[in-house]
Amino acid sequence: MSLTIKYGLFKYDLTDHHAVLGIPVTADANTVRKRYLKLARLLHPDTVKVNSDAERQQASELLSKLINPAYETLKGKTHHEHQIVLEQTGKRLASEGNTPNVHSEMAKNLLKAGGNVDLAYAQALKALTENQYKSIAACEQAIGELSEVNLVYLMLKAGQGLRQAPPAPKAAPSAPPPSGQKAKPVAAPEEASPVLAYVRRAQEYIGKNNFAKAVLELRDGLKLDPKNSTCHGLLGMAYLKQNQVSMAKVHILKSLQSNPEEAIALQCKAVIEKKLGQPLAAHSAGSNSSGGVNAKNKAAQDAKQKAKGKSDPKADGGGMFGGLFGGKKK
Repeated sequence: MSLTIKYGLFKYDLTDHHAVLGIPVTADANTVRKRYLKLARLLHPDTVKVNSDAERQQASELLSKLINPAYETLKGKTHHEHQIVLEQTGKRLASEGNTPNVHSEMAKNLLKAGGNVDLAYAQALKALTENQYKSIAACEQAIGELSEVNLVYLMLKAGQGLRQAPPAPKAAPSAPPPSGQKAKPVAAPEEASPVLAYVRRAQEYIGKNNFAKAVLELRDGLKLDPKNSTCHGLLGMAYLKQNQVSMAKVHILKSLQSNPEEAIALQCKAVIEKKLGQPLAAHSAGSNSSGGVNAKNKAAQDAKQKAKGKSDPKADGGGMFGGLFGGKKK
């Protein structure tokens, strides 16, 4: 079986391994492996669903000559090298300033996505990969359409944001809730969310007690989705771990405003209320208006809380936050 794909990144003498596997150019190692295993089961000669021996042979060749090499490239050290190539391609396309010549409707629509490019990209991939290898005869066209979408995305992002997202660390059990209350599960971010990669990286940094870098990742994520409750909740937690109570309050309240059931934000809220000895009211995140807390008082309050934290064993990883994302245990 001979495939000659002349669309998308293939036009630039690049083998688009991501289009072959049907995964985003930002895919992490776990996503690569899961998708490969799914395709291997689908196209293996013993399990493939085809109507003739000729199609069975074609499926076997797809697996051995296209999908296996794509997996070998993206699963190991060569993945990083391939990401660099994609980044440089995206930068070059963006610097040229020309609109890429694409044929598929998905790619044309992505060109018009504007500020919603990440979400539109995720939706386009989902639509194109759902039945990518359902028809052996049509798989060449499907790969070409995916590669056009990848090409447009790389150009619009100018090669940025392609860092491989690490898998989220396993969360250690948090402290039990107060008597009479049921524990609320931590809500996982939606897979289609454009901030998912930032949340995962932030969780890894939090697991290593590197809260400053977690803050940077989460702030970048909020630029894509300013009302993301998970982002705000984790950001509030990161600030609280650094004894920046005023900043923590701002983001905890924003998190609960977007999602009143956000588990991380609810836990942070309880810790802040215990520190302050009073309920966390909505105006705590406010400005210098009547009833709010002015900047000078905020700074003084934070300094007081920071000094208290040095002698308070709950401030450095104990208490309710002792187990979240790998923190210190008492």
